Amino acid sequence: MKVTVDIDCTPEEARRFMGLPDLTPVHEAYLSKITRMVEDGVSPDMMESLVRSWGPMGDAGMQMWRQMMDRMTGTTSA
Repeated sequence: MKVTVDIDCTPEEARRFMGLPDLTPVHEAYLSKITRMVEDGVSPDMMESLVRSWGPMGDAGMQMWRQMMDRMTGTTSA
């Protein structure tokens, strides 16, 4: 037996139905911070800080990002 149920609702309606919190203010704050960083210019140190906040990668992962940024900017890390 196969049963198919189609539910027609917006993402907002689905979020409320499932009892999930509204993260719109957090999302807006994050986007405004990223936009400001891009408009002001992103330094390698700022990029490293941003990448660290995305998730734990350990030293090997950070070294990969550092090398990529060095190649993009034409600088070398100490």
